[in-house]
Amino acid sequence: MDQRKDASEATKAANARLAAGLPKDAGEDFANATRGFLGTIPDAAVPGAWSLAAFAFLEGEPADTVNPSLWRQARLNIQHGLFEVAKGVYQVRGFDLSNITFVEGERGYVVIDPLISAEPAAAALKLMREHRGERPVTGVIYTHSHVDHYGGVRGVISQADIDAGMQIVAPEGFLQAAVSENVLAGNAMGRRATYMYGALLPRDAKGHVDAGLGKTVSMGSVSLVPPTLSIRETGQRLTIDGVDIVFQVTPDTEAPAEMNFFFPQFGALCMAENCTCHLHNIYTPRGAQVRDARAWSHYINEAVEMFAGDTEVLFASHHWPRWGSGEAARFLTQQRDLYKYIHDQTLRMANHGLTPSEIAEQLALPPSLAAEWHTRSYYGTLSHNAKAVYQRCLGWFDGNPANLHKLPPTDAARRYVDLAGGPAALLAKGREAYDRGEYRWVAELVNHLVFADPANAEARGLQADALEQMGYQAESGPWRAFYLTGAMELRNPRPASDQPRQGAAGQLRALPADALLESFSVRLNGEKAGAAGDLAFVLRFTDTGERFAVSVENAVLHHAALTAPGARGPEAALTRPALIALVIGETTLDKALADGAVSGEGAEALGQLLPLLDRFDFWFEIVAP
Repeated sequence: MDQRKDASEATKAANARLAAGLPKDAGEDFANATRGFLGTIPDAAVPGAWSLAAFAFLEGEPADTVNPSLWRQARLNIQHGLFEVAKGVYQVRGFDLSNITFVEGERGYVVIDPLISAEPAAAALKLMREHRGERPVTGVIYTHSHVDHYGGVRGVISQADIDAGMQIVAPEGFLQAAVSENVLAGNAMGRRATYMYGALLPRDAKGHVDAGLGKTVSMGSVSLVPPTLSIRETGQRLTIDGVDIVFQVTPDTEAPAEMNFFFPQFGALCMAENCTCHLHNIYTPRGAQVRDARAWSHYINEAVEMFAGDTEVLFASHHWPRWGSGEAARFLTQQRDLYKYIHDQTLRMANHGLTPSEIAEQLALPPSLAAEWHTRSYYGTLSHNAKAVYQRCLGWFDGNPANLHKLPPTDAARRYVDLAGGPAALLAKGREAYDRGEYRWVAELVNHLVFADPANAEARGLQADALEQMGYQAESGPWRAFYLTGAMELRNPRPASDQPRQGAAGQLRALPADALLESFSVRLNGEKAGAAGDLAFVLRFTDTGERFAVSVENAVLHHAALTAPGARGPEAALTRPALIALVIGETTLDKALADGAVSGEGAEALGQLLPLLDRFDFWFEIVAP
């Protein structure tokens, strides 16, 4: 039975008020989003990985369960197929969260940002070949270190291409950043991403309609193939398959490692994900390092100075292009000022003594920026971006000593419920607030009862109802998805499991040995390791020939590459896949020894280490303790 509610009268009124204040829509975005269309496949459907068929409801009348501004963005993001950006530059849009771009070289296609997973990337390449000719891929460019820009690379190149030295270009620091964001914190980030992108929500007007940045994430095969060439400095030039490229490195902007670049022969500027058709995240709710809004603005300004005068078309890794040097310059300068305004005004108010929550509540864009569609909060929001600037510059602490060492949520929750007069009294107050349309207060209040007594079905239901109405009002795709996913999980609790329900190991298997061992450091259980004591041995990877000294000291896992032959302790010999299988529990050490997958005197020390490494449960609770 569908437990979801209709939009309340308060939600309808809130959405109507927002609609009345939206910018005028002259249709330019819809014209740009469809310009240069060459062809597509029905519903952009890729079996097992992607389809837009479920979003057909967006062709109907706007629903009162969806913020009217987000509905518009959702209709723009449903456009799909192969589009000509310029003669020689083509994009497939709507086949994943991100765009894949093809640049025609002398022999074949240079691929920019091969999506999240291999299957949609392969479908996009097939579509390109059907319309522009059966030509090989001659190079790959990753604009930055987020998975939606590299994870589908094996859909456009083969292992033979990799072995033959296929040129894969990325900004300096790409691999380290990709590992840090997607592996070291990968389990937590992946779980939160199911909220942020509405992965579990129905595709309808009461569920997932859009992520703002794109529709949602594909569900195919994800991999990581390391780059072969790093771009280290702005102004660096490179020619791939006869195509000249001028690079601009932009570290600590939308990603820790990112770059823009210009194609002089096409007059085409790629802004990666630094400029998109909305306000982006300075802090992403899925979790990541807070981005530097000031540096972000600086690099956009640098791009204006370097490229805007020669730019005939501006495109990016998401959304639709903009044509003409004047329009490109206008768009870039507004995006530049958007991020600097948030940075500067947040710190201005902080210097007046306002706290992050107070700043987030008061901050508003100036009229000139508020009048644009591409500055709206379809992905990032003024609210959480202001808090992000505060956090980056001043940290999480707001200066009030009452917030310096607060009680943990469950402990505080029990006390709040008691203070309210018990569960029944708190629920009564919550229902009264709900009837008044005070959904933010309901969510804050009833959350205490859910954390004090997660089995209280009435509390979970009321909390779900409040979050749902907040989702219906949200302009931000991620905010909507967080609210509605939270409501869904409150109404349908996931049964606990005795065994960790682990996430996909695809990226783990693709890591170089050094990065793989680094990822094990965050799995080391400090309490268990502290009780077990120190250990040391050598790991020799028989598939790569690499040797590493591995040790645990003071409950910390260390590793160091060994370049010189010679004994450094007992040695355990195995392949990287065999080690991964042991760590994630696909096999046991006894079985691996019996099968000959592990050998050497160091196997005993490896056996001491393995029980100290945690296996993460992907489906940890978020809206309950």
